[in-house]
Amino acid sequence: MPKLHLVMGGRVKDPQGLDFVDLKAIDLVGVFPDYATAEDAWRSAAQRTVDDAEMRYVIVHMHKLLEPDMPEA
Repeated sequence: MPKLHLVMGGRVKDPQGLDFVDLKAIDLVGVFPDYATAEDAWRSAAQRTVDDAEMRYVIVHMHKLLEPDMPEA
């Protein structure tokens, strides 16, 4: 099973947190089969909004949610 990663982002209430202002407006960048690919997508999305401190993109480790006991190797 690939270690799936979700890249998403949106406007946050506090630039230091992850409390998204409008969940309906979340930008779902995509689901990726490995961290390196997800990181490239995250970097690209985050770079487009680098001047907007209230926009935040994150990488969600979906494999940890789906299979919490999966080894990291």
